[in-house]
Amino acid sequence: MLANIQRLITLILVAAACGWLLYFRSSAPFLAISGFLVIALGYTAFLALEFLLLRRINKSDPAPQASWGELFRAWVGETLTAPRVFCWRQPFRANAVPDKLSPQAGLQGRRGVVFVHGFFCNRGLWTPWLKRLQGTGHAFVALNLEPLFGSIDDYVPQIDAAVRQVTEATGLPPVLVCHSMGGLAARAWLKARQAEARVHHVVTIGTPHRGTWLARFGHARNGRQMRLGSSWQAQLDHGMPLGRHALFTCWYSSSDNIVFPASTATLPGADNRLVRGAAHVQMAFLPQIMDTTLALLDNKAVGCVG
Repeated sequence: MLANIQRLITLILVAAACGWLLYFRSSAPFLAISGFLVIALGYTAFLALEFLLLRRINKSDPAPQASWGELFRAWVGETLTAPRVFCWRQPFRANAVPDKLSPQAGLQGRRGVVFVHGFFCNRGLWTPWLKRLQGTGHAFVALNLEPLFGSIDDYVPQIDAAVRQVTEATGLPPVLVCHSMGGLAARAWLKARQAEARVHHVVTIGTPHRGTWLARFGHARNGRQMRLGSSWQAQLDHGMPLGRHALFTCWYSSSDNIVFPASTATLPGADNRLVRGAAHVQMAFLPQIMDTTLALLDNKAVGCVG
């Protein structure tokens, strides 16, 4: 469903930009070019507004503050990353790299991965990760969470099935790698299934563990659940066993344009790791995060980070 929506949005934007350019190119060349750029690059203005908002909101947050240089670097990074994800990989290449579960691939005894994407995303987000895992002998499943605008609790059965598939293929509990809302879905699964023994480690990247200021503008059910101080989040850790958060590595950024205040992306008792000058989607592809996370596949100790 999401791929179809994003495909339609992308094609409409391309048609509108090219149509404007062709219509005015002879009579008003400057208007033709300026209009084309506004349509094609207008999203960068919305990104800039997000960065201005996060700087203001983060002033009262205990996390280290981002400098203007870091914010600018993050804005450039997100400007380049967002079209690749939302206008190419997710709408047109979501299934470019299929899940790897075949018993003929020699997966037994080698730890696998379950990838859980965030809000308004699909498995296409993970394509660079999946390409890196091709030919490595590690099993992986990348989910397409449905329903798109339902409760985060609705994703529990999908995560449970994926964890079971990877475990059966490898004989080992998998690593969960989660971006944004995906980290909340993983925590909902842990709570619902009491599944601490079924997972080796959980890596969250820009996850609003304690909500995000921007979610006040979201009216979908999962959007409301991500609001600061929501009652749904308050119940996530209710009655949890000691040490659950020790299973987590939480990557967060003081330049995250979606999840702020920045410290809301951390968990008490987790291995919380700050990155500087990286935006929300861009953060999912930082070599530092990818390398450290994939190193977990060869570590035997639960909770060990390479």
